[in-house]
Amino acid sequence: MRNTSERRERILQMLVKQGSVQVSDLVPLLGVSAVTIRSDLATLEAQGLVTRSYGGAALMRQPPPEQTIRQKDGLNATLKERIGACAAQLVQPGDNIIIDSGSTTVPLARHIRALKQVTVMTNGLNIAWELADAEGVDLMLTGGRLRKESLSIQGAQAEACLGAYSFDKLFLGVDGLDLQFGLTTHHEAEASLNHKMVERAKKVIVLSDASKFGRVSLHRIVQLDRVHTVITDAGISAEYRDGLQRLGIEVIVAE
Repeated sequence: MRNTSERRERILQMLVKQGSVQVSDLVPLLGVSAVTIRSDLATLEAQGLVTRSYGGAALMRQPPPEQTIRQKDGLNATLKERIGACAAQLVQPGDNIIIDSGSTTVPLARHIRALKQVTVMTNGLNIAWELADAEGVDLMLTGGRLRKESLSIQGAQAEACLGAYSFDKLFLGVDGLDLQFGLTTHHEAEASLNHKMVERAKKVIVLSDASKFGRVSLHRIVQLDRVHTVITDAGISAEYRDGLQRLGIEVIVAE
């Protein structure tokens, strides 16, 4: 495996699944030297993701279990409503936008129903339902396979659908945001589709309540250098506010 970031991501995925790894097992699996593996583990340790031990490493931060969309809907509902309302202020008439599936992006959809001349592409059935009868919104859905746990449409067809378009803004929900590892989600196909969304958007806006900061889920979407704006709540720590701003990311706190 020649790509360093891909190799380290695979090591992290193994750590999430197994809890620990051994250098002697990783060398033949990844086709690199023990020195390279130890360097990878040192980097992950510096990022606060693992603790090294003799001959290997153990995961330091276990990601929380995935929840269904119905479970997520009841969590931090007031904060998500404020975040969605704040995000809606960034949508202008004439915009072409992507709204990712998820519970944090649903309030955004509700708050743009009255706008005119807005084109929305979404992979979320819940988002589409909110905008189905909005007269000023030209609604587009990706094709693909429905994942019932998240009410999101995913897969190769969904990714191919995005290839023909260019969007002004992407409003992206995530399961984890880490200053070192970036944006993550629980499901591989969802991460792949979200990555394609990032590629097709001129501006990437992340919607996340502060409970997601410091979390690392199994699959990385992108690193934070692809993000322009993060909209969150007043629970954001000084560490994360300052860290995001040092990376050149605009931080908007929804009051």
